[in-house]
Order: sequence, then structure tokens, then C-alpha cells
Amino acid sequence: MSDGRNGHNGANGSGSSPEPYVNGSGQLAHRLKMERKMSSPMAPPFMVSAPGKVIVFGEHSVVHGKPAIAAAISLRSYLHVTTLSKSKRAVSLRFPDIDLVHSWNIDDLPWEAFQQPSKKKSYYSLVTELDPDLVNALQPHITVVSADRPDEIRRVHRNSASAFLYLFLSLGLPSFPGCDYALRSTIPIGAGLGSSASISVCLSSALLLQLRTLSGPHPDQPPDEARLQVERINRWAFVSEMCIHGNPSGVDNTVATQGKAVVFQRTDYTKPPSVRPLWDFPELPLLLVDTRQAKSTSHEVAKVAKLKESHPKLVGTILEAMDKVTVAAANVIGDDEFDNEEEESLQKLGELMTINHGLLVSLGVSHPRLERVRELVDHEGLGWTKLTGAGGGGCSITLLKSDSPREKLQKLEQQLEAENYARFETTLGGDGVGVLWPAVLKNGTVEDDEGGMEIDLEKFLNADGNEGVEKLVGVHGDGGEREGWKFWRVESRQQLAVPP
Repeated sequence: MSDGRNGHNGANGSGSSPEPYVNGSGQLAHRLKMERKMSSPMAPPFMVSAPGKVIVFGEHSVVHGKPAIAAAISLRSYLHVTTLSKSKRAVSLRFPDIDLVHSWNIDDLPWEAFQQPSKKKSYYSLVTELDPDLVNALQPHITVVSADRPDEIRRVHRNSASAFLYLFLSLGLPSFPGCDYALRSTIPIGAGLGSSASISVCLSSALLLQLRTLSGPHPDQPPDEARLQVERINRWAFVSEMCIHGNPSGVDNTVATQGKAVVFQRTDYTKPPSVRPLWDFPELPLLLVDTRQAKSTSHEVAKVAKLKESHPKLVGTILEAMDKVTVAAANVIGDDEFDNEEEESLQKLGELMTINHGLLVSLGVSHPRLERVRELVDHEGLGWTKLTGAGGGGCSITLLKSDSPREKLQKLEQQLEAENYARFETTLGGDGVGVLWPAVLKNGTVEDDEGGMEIDLEKFLNADGNEGVEKLVGVHGDGGEREGWKFWRVESRQQLAVPP
């Protein structure tokens, strides 16, 4: 099996350098002439993207070795990468959604710490814990980030910088070219929708692509090879998640990398998790509501851990019950007679969601604004609601009844808006990590020989809101089709273990 180390330059998987995009008259001959003059062209701007997720069953219990069901959603992060000229020895992060802009001189970074024989990692390494010596070596380069900002903003910015630098120095070399990494996200931040994991997957895949350690994605790529690439991205995304969250379960980055939906279980952090894909996961009629109540995943996880330490048998029983709920839900979804348009099937799944939420409430991870959503939905008899993610705020998901009256739904939407909730229409079970190389959209007919529209850094940073970002990157249609994007396809009925 090819490991992608040799014969790859870019995201086309062909083994040849990707054709650089050249602005000009649009004449084919002119473009070819320009390419002949460029003896060693810089890599063209490219983009990577990864989805957010919702945990449908098993949040919190998954941290303690129990299974969880998680599904990708159509809200995504997008990372735009621009390679600079050789004379520019700087690497920059531009995350306008969190108002983060920072640059580092590549030559000033602590390469000597990361390049030690005992510390150096390969692109295929399995890293299950952060090296404290490497974390310490990064601190002088992280403490300068957003030094004049309020504590909460500074913490978010430094987490992002820490994750990026740890990956950049672990995977890269001192000869790495200067680059601009700009990120936009349509995923609400801090809402339990896997926004950090989506970003981590983007950073991991972008760096691995630049290092030419990935092959594909391309339509004819064998599933086994595609699976290897996805696993490689995922294991480094998990490293990034450790920088941000400390002790993540790994489920968020797995779904953001692979897409679709999975039953995820990690019983031993020194061994691969069990990941069973749910390729037939139905498109459930979900209402996603953001409470707009900020929360901390690490705080909620630590709170449950402390409760378990104080009441080990009682909390252990609750976690076992959550395990049984998740298994029951997987069986319901996997039943050949399950029909997402039939009320009986939806009711079985909805009742399990209600039970799961009750168990989470008993662990103390709900919030009054989450309970208010449940109250509003229950009052109108529209469906079954539970929190998703770590809780303490964030988001809820509601499985809507198939016969919900439109006037009641409109009343609910108006009430949610009046009480400062944000609601999203999203599709479950979509694609995982994707690549647009080069960052060019055709935006025209076959006869259009202009070469397409390049998504340059300025256009990307200035796109207006979620709608502007999605329009710019080629998202269109009710199904969220993405023009020009390519995705690793790992569909197989075999069990997938990530990382290998």
C-alpha cells in the first residue's frame, strides 16, 4: 500500500506538481508560456475544510471508556493556505472569527527542541500525550500572543497558537517556507459542535499536504489507501486537540476527519480507539439550537471526573446506563425496519434521547438555557430534545416529529429568536475532511476558458459572514454540494480503527 510519502506534490495524488493558477488573459497558450518561465513556482494557494459534529448519544460517558454516537454536520471550518516567497521567513495565523492575528519568524522558533532524536516525531507517529519539554519550549512564543487582550480572549488565542505551533514544529523542518494560514468557520465556537476539532483537522491536513505525506484525495483512490490518509490526518488532529483541551476523547476529531457518523469508543489511550462507521445513518429531522451560553469543555469534563471521584459507584452506574442507551440507539438506527419518516421509528429514537439527556442532567452538565429549549419544544409537543456536547451551555438538538404542524414550528422559532437563541438548519452525516487544490473555483461553463476564480487571501478574509464564506468556497444547493472540492472516500463495511 502506498503511504503517500513519495511521488506526491499537492492534493491531486498524481505524483506531479499541481498546475499553478496564473491570472492573465485567460488564453491557454499564455498560461503555458507563463508556466514555462517559472522554473520553481511557489505552491498555489489551497484550502482544506472539515465539518463540525453533534454527539447524538454518549457525551461525557465517552471520556470514561463508553461508546458514543457522533455525526458530522454541514457546518464547517475552512483553512486557506498561502505560501510566501523564499525571502519571507514568517508564518502567520489569521483567524478573524476570534480576532486573532499573529506572526512568528520561522528561524526564531525552538526547532532544536523538536529536532532532538529522542523528541522528533514522524508524520506517521502515534502521539498519545504531549511532551512537557516541547510544551515548555513553546511557551515564550505563545505568551507573546494577544498579550494586551482580556484574559478570556487571550486564553482562546493562545490555545489556538499552541495547537498550531506544536503541529508545525513536530511535523515541519527549519527549511519550511513562510506561509499565511487563514481560517474562517461557520461553526459556532464554544457551543459543543466540535469547532476546535474541525480547526485541528484543517491544520493537520494542511501541514501534511504541504509536507507531501498524503496521497489524494482523488476519485480512483483505493479505499484502503484513503483510509490510511484519513488515519494520518486524524492522529495529528488529536495532538492538536490535546493542546487545546488537555484530555479529549478523540471522538470530535475522528468525525471531523472521517465524516458521516460513527460509534466511537476509546478504552485505553495508549491503544487505537474502536470506530465503527454508520454509513447508513439517516438524515434525521434535527433542529439545532445554540443557547449562546459560553461554556468550557475541559471544565465540564473535569466536573464529571470530580463527581465520579466523590461518588464512584453512583456515577459509575450512571455511565453504565448511558452505555446501554447508546448501544440501544445504535441497534434502533441499524435495524432494517428503521424509517426516519415513520413516527414509530422516530419515537423509539426520541425516547432514548430523552433518557440520555436525563442522565446528563444527573451529572450536573445541563444549563437553564438548555432546559428552556426543552420546555419550549415539549410545550408544543414537537419532538425530543437533549443537550449535545459537553453541556454547561452550548447547543441542544431536537429530533422533530414528522407530523409537526408548521404553525407550531414557526411559533417555536419566533420564541427562540425572542429569547436570544440561534437556530441552524444542518444536514447530518456529510463528508469529512476535504481539499480544494488549488483554491480555484470554475464558476462557469465548460466553454469558459478563464481558468476559474482564484480564492485569494483578501477575498477569503473579507467574505461577509457564514453565507459569504460558503458562497465564496463554492457551497450551493440544499444538500450543501461543494464545487471543486475532493474528499477521501473510506466507505467500507469493515471496522475502522483510528489511529492504526
